[in-house]
Amino acid sequence: MRLATVLTLGVALTATPAAAHAFCGFYVSGAHAKLYNNATMVVMMRDGTRTVLSMQNNYQGPPEDFAMVVPVPVVLQKENVKTLPDEVFAKVDQLASPRLVEYWEQDPCSPQPDTTRMPVMAGAAPEDEEGEEDGDSHGVKIEAKFTVGEYQILILSAQDSTGLDTWLREKKYRIPAGAEKLLRPYVTQGMKFFVAKVDVKKVKKVNGHLTLSPLRFHYDSQQFNLPIRLGLVNSGGTQDLLVHILAPNQRYEVANYQNVTIPTNLDVSDDTRQAFGAFYAALFDRTMEKHKGAVVTEYSWDASSCDPCPTPPLEETDLATLGADVMPSGMTSFTLTRLHARYGKDTVGEDLVFRVAAPIVGGREMMNEGNTLERGARPDEYNNFQARYVIRHPWTGPIACEHPQRGIWAGPPGGGEPPIRPAMQIAFAPRDGKLSSYLKQDVDEIDYKVSQPDPHARFKPSGIQQKGSSCAGCAAAGGGGLVGILSLLGLAALGLGRRRRSEDRE
Repeated sequence: MRLATVLTLGVALTATPAAAHAFCGFYVSGAHAKLYNNATMVVMMRDGTRTVLSMQNNYQGPPEDFAMVVPVPVVLQKENVKTLPDEVFAKVDQLASPRLVEYWEQDPCSPQPDTTRMPVMAGAAPEDEEGEEDGDSHGVKIEAKFTVGEYQILILSAQDSTGLDTWLREKKYRIPAGAEKLLRPYVTQGMKFFVAKVDVKKVKKVNGHLTLSPLRFHYDSQQFNLPIRLGLVNSGGTQDLLVHILAPNQRYEVANYQNVTIPTNLDVSDDTRQAFGAFYAALFDRTMEKHKGAVVTEYSWDASSCDPCPTPPLEETDLATLGADVMPSGMTSFTLTRLHARYGKDTVGEDLVFRVAAPIVGGREMMNEGNTLERGARPDEYNNFQARYVIRHPWTGPIACEHPQRGIWAGPPGGGEPPIRPAMQIAFAPRDGKLSSYLKQDVDEIDYKVSQPDPHARFKPSGIQQKGSSCAGCAAAGGGGLVGILSLLGLAALGLGRRRRSEDRE
């Protein structure tokens, strides 16, 4: 099977920050010290046969120069590659993250308008490095070379994986043990290798970590796959893989693993406010226990809308930054899909293959027949699905009227929008939490039963009262960022055999 789309993911890795954070490639240090990927996010845009990959990452390790290596299906040219600003990655991550909201029950004796809400529907020649030659050496050939920002880029082809391994070692890259056998299938399939060398003297530091300028590149290929096995070469344990895919009015899922949707629209306890990450990690782990090896859909929604909104939706400038400017369909309506997998060295049998999936809805304050809140996901004509969890505050004041109306939910007393908290640091969340500390009702999808009934369960939600808002619950999130969103990508970062001067270590 030819792997055509390589890096299409933003990823969360192990829950322990000190663990080795592997991805779909490997780090190599020229100073014989390991490099770890600390925070990488990749957003892929797909339209027809065109793929645009946008990638942001930093690393932990000695401050030697290093390079990234990404398997790609074609020889890229300079016009295919550019650097990007950082901000758009945090926006995508927040927009698609699981969210926690709070609602207050309104006075049962106060006249209430019809508050049943409809969701927002989806619309439709550079400087050469010393010692690197263009000629064939060990079957490795430099097909193209150019400079973009702080990156000096080479596109390599190789006749066999042993020759590639030898070439890299001769260029002072210290290849991890076992790398050759993992490179072998990609070389056999005729993949090229995008090598982006970095001079750390040109890279900014944030909290002591080197932060690279995000890279974007695009290419055309019929296949839409992700090589994740290469990233296991220096894996430190179990990994969380987050996939963000933007496509014109289309949701994506995997074709060669089981697909499930995360349980959503669950009422949770007040304790969840201070431990949302721990709660969601426990819910996700329970889902994976019931569906071993599955890939979980957490979000699928029109990228230009949201409800509730932990951050403003994507604008045309954001979409253009992420690749709409080179897409066949141009600036159209894009669906943002987020997929989440968790696995280790012994649980991945093959690389991921993506396919278009039918639209789904779920995770909204919408009523089913019988005036019950919708649960889980169901097929529909458009995508409106999200991982949403709710803290509800029942009415505790007097009820003096003859026909009280229970279950009318809105923002906090005194006005304002309901607070929204995105789950932004799941990779570092403690994974020893118990669902019984948070959940307030049974969850059939994961065979979960509460120990005792919720005393307020008889009060069924019946919509959120909105006052002058077309994006119900929209509010810009404060803070957040990419802490803990770690990458599992089809790339390798290679440490060059040059040590920085001592002053560069400060």
